[in-house]
Amino acid sequence: MTPDEVREALKDVYDPELGYNIVDIGLIYGVVVDDGRVGVTMTMTTPGCPAASYIEEGVRQRILGMDGVQSVNVAVVWNPPWASDMMSDDAKHYFGWD
Repeated sequence: MTPDEVREALKDVYDPELGYNIVDIGLIYGVVVDDGRVGVTMTMTTPGCPAASYIEEGVRQRILGMDGVQSVNVAVVWNPPWASDMMSDDAKHYFGWD
């Protein structure tokens, strides 16, 4: 499994408030895969995001559901802070920000 495959799988995880996947929103900063161990560095749109634990658990469960995954470590970071320019072009279009 590759970091790109994990990122693609994480498109199944949606921010419940925004109704869009967390990859295209720009919440995933990094993915590391090492012999069945997956590490994800991510953020939320705001430090007080009420859906933070829901999203973090969604990330963990989606990755654990992938073949060959033995463990998942999710690190939520605040630096750099999330900004709308981190969104994919598709997400920007969806929200009318293009």
